[in-house]
This record gives sequence, structure tokens and C-alpha cells, in this order.
Amino acid sequence: MVSRSVLPNGLRVLSEAMPAVPSATIGIWVENGSRYETEQQNGISHFLEHLFFKGTDRRTAAAIAEEIDAVGGVLNAFTGKEYTCYYAKVLAEHLPLAVDLLADIFRNSRFDPVEIDRERAVVLQEISQIEDTPDDFVHDLFNLRYWPGHPLGFPICGRVETVQKFGQAEMLAFLAERYQPDRIIIAAAGNLTHETLVDWVEHEFGTLAGTTGSDIGPAPVPARGVFVHEKSLEQVHICLGMPGIPQTAPERYAGYLLSTALGGGMSSRLFQEIREKRGRAYSVYSFLSSYRDAGYLGIYAGTSAEWVEEVVDIIRREVRAVVAEGLRPAELARVKNQLKGNMLLGLESSDSRMNRIAKNEIYFGYDIAPAEVASRIDAIANDEIIALGEHLLQPERMAMALVGNVEGRVDTRLFGHEATSA
Repeated sequence: MVSRSVLPNGLRVLSEAMPAVPSATIGIWVENGSRYETEQQNGISHFLEHLFFKGTDRRTAAAIAEEIDAVGGVLNAFTGKEYTCYYAKVLAEHLPLAVDLLADIFRNSRFDPVEIDRERAVVLQEISQIEDTPDDFVHDLFNLRYWPGHPLGFPICGRVETVQKFGQAEMLAFLAERYQPDRIIIAAAGNLTHETLVDWVEHEFGTLAGTTGSDIGPAPVPARGVFVHEKSLEQVHICLGMPGIPQTAPERYAGYLLSTALGGGMSSRLFQEIREKRGRAYSVYSFLSSYRDAGYLGIYAGTSAEWVEEVVDIIRREVRAVVAEGLRPAELARVKNQLKGNMLLGLESSDSRMNRIAKNEIYFGYDIAPAEVASRIDAIANDEIIALGEHLLQPERMAMALVGNVEGRVDTRLFGHEATSA
């Protein structure tokens, strides 16, 4: 059961007690990510995430690392397109230390100009690493070209030209604008009590004041096309996508089943047809990228240049088959059990439970219990899969990004028009 409290300043506190586990995980979630940046600010949310661990008035960066290591805990953070999370996972007896550490870095980080310049080099290396990892880079490329000019298309890490310009003044101004208590959630799960957690949070964060508002701007408008990034590689990396559904769409359960059946595991249609039967790819999968008001259904494959057209033809054929017939009865039963099993097995740890309750709060404003999710999945009928497939899986609405040695080796007129370089 999830408990929820709201402090007078608007900060939300969520917890899920797991008395049988030895650990506890607590996270500070801010409803802020790369979506809330301008083009000139792109990457500042992620850069800030790094800087929170670089020293406070009480602790040096080394002291922060030593204190969490001394209790065998984990202290980390991640930035998404619509949220950022700073979290700690420790044995339950060390939860007061975790709260103190997180509160200190969140409220008292110094953002020293020397540390900013030092960490800038680290972030630039992270950007370079993504660009050198084509199976990651192709997703950034797809987003950038599929939602052109919209913040949802921006890379989370930013671009070299923007990251090089950020200084202390820009960091502090962005914090003052975006890191306000009405956009902050503190979520915890594990061997803890809600009442004690609320007391700690009120002591550490109760004096925060201010509001941000929740304007996210207009939804992105998808762009059709084939976008090619020429790069000398052994493989061509493919990311193919089409308009999907937002996080809160009523059709989301049908969407989970549709994506799982297409490319959600070794028994999926695309894995079986492309890898197992034809040996045309080592990695092939599908996924749903969903946000507050937009989303896309994506398919990834890495293959040789000589097989790109064949792989894309197989994908389009399987897409047409789902639209025409939906899923076979045994297939529908299998993917339902697969989804439910993956979900429940993924909730065995305190950190996964903490993530679940925070994301439910961000997107729904209340908790959706795993049992309810399982029930909704079980209730989906094949005609709902077909209806969603007819809506989403339209070849004329598809776009594709290719990264690799493509020129002269692949007919990129795969959707009836010329490719553009990216």
C-alpha cells in the first residue's frame, strides 16, 4: 500500500512499506528534464544532475562518496526528458544517513565554477561516448529528426555547443526557475514507516518555498522521412518509428501488448523472423516511448548494409499482419503473461518500487497498484489490439533513422521519398 502526504509548501511525500526486505531506497524527483529546456539550454538539466555531487558547504565530493561507500550503499541520479531523480539505496538502518546526504546535496550544493569546468569535460566525454555507440546514438538521431525543433526531440545530455557555454549563473537561474517544491516529489520504498519519513522530509525540506507551474508547451508534430548519418561501421543501425500514445492514454495496455508481441523478447515476431529464422540481426526489439502528451512506437535493429532493405521489409510485413489480424489466441495469452511476469519480477526490490510510485505520481497523480495493472492487461481483447494497430501502424506515417556506412549500399527510398543526411 502506498501512503501519500503533501507538505504545506506543496512538496509531495510518497512511501511504500516493504517490511520483509533489509533495504530502503529514497529518491528526490523533480518534474524537470530536457523537455523543459530551450534550444540554448539543451543539456543543462543533465549537467546540473552531475554537479549536485560535487561538494556542499558541509561535504566535499570525496566525503559524499566515502560516506555512502562506508555503509555499502548506492548514491546516484538520472535525468529523463520529463523528470530528474536523485536517489540513495541503503540498508534500512542507514536510512537517516541517506536522507541527510540527499538533503545536503539537494539544498547546499555549491556549484563551484572550478567544479563546473571540471565536470563539463566529463559531460562532453559522455556525449562523445553516446556518439561512439551507434546503437544508442541512432535513438538520439531519430528523436532529433522525428520531432524537429521540439524539446522532446533534444538529446538529454545536450550538444557540445550548448554544454560548453553553461556557467554558474545559468545553472543557478535554471534551478531557481525549475526546482520549486510544487514540482518536487520525495518517494521511498523498503523497510520504513511513512510517518517517520514525513518527519524527516518536513525537517529537511519544509522551508522550501516557491512555485514553478506545469506548462509543458504544445505537443510535438512528427516528421516523416528517412534520416541518414553516414559513419564507417560494420553494421547499419536502424531506428524505425511511428506515432504512438501518451503515458496516460486509455489504450496504453493494448499498446504494451502490441509492442511486446512485435519485438518484446525472444519469442516476439520480429526476433523470431529476423534473427532466428533468417539470421539477419543479433539485436532487434520494439519499444514504446511515451510522454505526457505524445509518444511513438519504435523498432530497433542492427544489421549488415546488404540486409537493411530485407529487414525493413520484414518489419513492415509484420506490422501489416498485426493490423490485419491482431494476435493469435495463444500469442495474446503468452504476451499477457510475459508482461505481468516482467512487471511483478521487476518489483522485488526497494529501488524498483520507489521508481514505480514516483512515476505514477508524476503522470497520474495517484498510485496504480500492480494488481490493477495486471487486471487491465488481462482484460484486453484482440479487437482492441487490431483497433490500436490500425491507428498506429500506418506505413505512410513511419520515419526511420539509419547510422552506418549507407551511401551507395542501401536504397534509402524506403518510404517512397529521398533520404536526408543527419
